[in-house]
Amino acid sequence: MTIEPKRLALLGLAAMSVSACMNNDGRLDLTQADPSWGEANRATMAAQVVNPSPEYENPIPPTSASNAVRAADAYRAGEVEEVQELSTTETISEGGN
Repeated sequence: MTIEPKRLALLGLAAMSVSACMNNDGRLDLTQADPSWGEANRATMAAQVVNPSPEYENPIPPTSASNAVRAADAYRAGEVEEVQELSTTETISEGGN
């Protein structure tokens, strides 16, 4: 009896699929995944969730009206420093000599 290559490939694929359901102790368990599975996704989602009731030591930062007036006057007089552009990436190009 000969086995066609397509059937042999399907049998191998089926064996690999079933072996993926093995627990760390070697038992086949199709009902429950490993408890640590997906921990990276859960940690990433938790980092993106905003705290619905945050508690801050100083919820309103201190402000100064005199600083605001000086800033507005400097802007009107054209004495504001230009913002320097920062690059957060570095590119390296090599010439093809």
